[in-house]
Amino acid sequence: MSRINYLVLALGLVLTSHQAAAADFALEKWFKGKTVARGEFSAITGTRRGFDVLLTGKWNGKTLTLREDFVYDDGERDRKTWRFTKTGPNTYSGTREDVIGATVVTVAGDTARFSYDVYLDGKNRKNKVRFSDVMVLRDDGTVLNTARVSKFGIPVGRTRVEFRRP
Repeated sequence: MSRINYLVLALGLVLTSHQAAAADFALEKWFKGKTVARGEFSAITGTRRGFDVLLTGKWNGKTLTLREDFVYDDGERDRKTWRFTKTGPNTYSGTREDVIGATVVTVAGDTARFSYDVYLDGKNRKNKVRFSDVMVLRDDGTVLNTARVSKFGIPVGRTRVEFRRP
């Protein structure tokens, strides 16, 4: 076999292997069971807030229920629960108790994208912001979620969360 043919064959195997890994980024597979994460929210005001998250995912064949138990660096604790219902081969409809309405999640290759509105002061329904999330399944098997936070279309903060399987 010539060097060029070998290189083409090797490159094809690498691409096929990467495509298979990317195609495996299904929320119900990756988040089923226990997942841990470390993240930080940063605002344009300079405020930074770090947190750890323990996630527990349960898949019933149609809906992924993903419980998120947060512990913030200042000791505050919080719990949120996503419910992602599979609506197509690469789409989900997601709801969470603090999200206004539902979000549509689309997965293309190794990347999932979704946007949703929340009230930062949910009790009084004040300070509505939009999160625009991009989750990427990385080659090392971790997932990086970056989110732009905006108010009236103007960026006001960012969130960065790294998920890994324990």
